[in-house]
Amino acid sequence: MDLSAAEQAAARFLEALGVSTDSESLRGTPGRMARAYAELFTPRPFDLTTFPNDEGYDELVLARSIPLRSVCEHHLLPFVGTAHVGYLPGARILGLSKLARVVEHFACRPQVQERLTKQIADWLQDNLEPKGVGVVIDAEHTCMTLRGVRATGTRTLTSTLLGLLRTDPRTRAEFLACTGVTTGT
Repeated sequence: MDLSAAEQAAARFLEALGVSTDSESLRGTPGRMARAYAELFTPRPFDLTTFPNDEGYDELVLARSIPLRSVCEHHLLPFVGTAHVGYLPGARILGLSKLARVVEHFACRPQVQERLTKQIADWLQDNLEPKGVGVVIDAEHTCMTLRGVRATGTRTLTSTLLGLLRTDPRTRAEFLACTGVTTGT
């Protein structure tokens, strides 16, 4: 990552839009912009921590309302919301903090919500090999609420369900009910 080049580019970008950075309050803005985007695009490293499922736990494990922030890849504007991430354990269980870490890991890059939802689910399926995985993301996209259509208050809901959370209607309904999503039945 080249923060100096990013800062210079941010200064040129603001200048091209007619925003002068000559005043004391705006002089440092290009550097702040570069550091802000660098922070948004840099996930914290983590190690996958799993443990043997010695007790044979076979019920839903769900972390609800994991705070989520990402950047729309089409406009580079933020989208924020919550992720609900759950799984049905197989031979191993996951350290609970890792559910939030996986969300952060994939959110720290220019994204679309649909891909983000699937990346989280697929990563858990591939690395944990559970009996099922469910991810629901509920987010507000500022590219839609602050510009363009300006549909203030609009939220986007996406889901990815794998394994038994997709194929077993009762398990699917339990997951969606626990996340607060209604199935309409």
